[in-house]
Amino acid sequence: MPPQPAQSPASRAKVAGVVLFYLFAALSMVMANKWVLNDTKAPLFFLTTQLFIAVCLFLIADTLRMLPDRLTFDTKVCKGLVPMVGLSVLGLSLSNYTLKYVDASVYQVARGLVLPFTVGVSGAILHTRPSLRILFACAIVTSGFFCGVFLDRIPMSLMGVGFGIASSTVTATHSVVIKQSLDVVNKSTILLSWYTNLLSIFVLAPIVFLVEGTHVMKLLFDVEELNHEPGKMSPLRTFVVGSLITGVVGFMMSLASLLSIKVTSPITHMVSSAVRGVAASLLGMWLFSEVVSAGRAASIAIILGGSVYYTWVKHLETEAAKEGYDRVPMNDLERGQKPPPE
Repeated sequence: MPPQPAQSPASRAKVAGVVLFYLFAALSMVMANKWVLNDTKAPLFFLTTQLFIAVCLFLIADTLRMLPDRLTFDTKVCKGLVPMVGLSVLGLSLSNYTLKYVDASVYQVARGLVLPFTVGVSGAILHTRPSLRILFACAIVTSGFFCGVFLDRIPMSLMGVGFGIASSTVTATHSVVIKQSLDVVNKSTILLSWYTNLLSIFVLAPIVFLVEGTHVMKLLFDVEELNHEPGKMSPLRTFVVGSLITGVVGFMMSLASLLSIKVTSPITHMVSSAVRGVAASLLGMWLFSEVVSAGRAASIAIILGGSVYYTWVKHLETEAAKEGYDRVPMNDLERGQKPPPE
């Protein structure tokens, strides 16, 4: 069989477009979430509404044949995605609570232990052995987290930090499980996102009823929720508008992740994530009048620097492993030659 021609790399314009799309979607998601969470006492109901809107958009896009894979619903697939959906619901819920109790500008600091936890969970579950340079990158990120939490003159909410650490732990586990979950949906990231959004609604609905039922009823039916200060939206209108924005952006994030994986390299993706972190801090200062002190700025810089260094090291190690594999000599059977007679 003749060798397949190598796939030509994406153009600079296409890469730039995907990166900008990813940055816009990610920043819009954080800022809109923070805007609503500042006013609502029902963050889980807010999350459920986001997921419902995203599911509706998935169905519309599927009807218009806009997705690369057709949407399906298979009970066997649902059973295979139970760990993935459980971790996704828990991770999103903890992320919302983290963002509710900390400033948007330091949200990434509160969740700064995602990288070290991911390396640790991968080692425990997948039995991988990180190199010394990987461990050094994790140490840099960890030092940035402690710098922002304990050494800054502006105290950070301990409850927010607690939710951030819990969220980091779940996200790290989720990043390992997602690789196994992709096998259940034939490596389709669109189908994985579709099933995760859909099944998460069924998981969250009873939890919202038990935990936030009173707040939801007050939000939807209390006349006081329609009152507002001059120049500001009412809590109900803020919730509705914020839900629509984040629901649409959540759907866009699914597409952005798919495009980012296909078009950009890991280093480009990490650099765009670093830019997103800096932009989030600036937007937090502008939109919510948050204060970014020198300590917080240093913490963000250290975490981003450690993350970029980690991505660079992983890239080098991956390329070295590929070269080592290519240089392994083939045996006679692999060359198609007959083995010598016994």
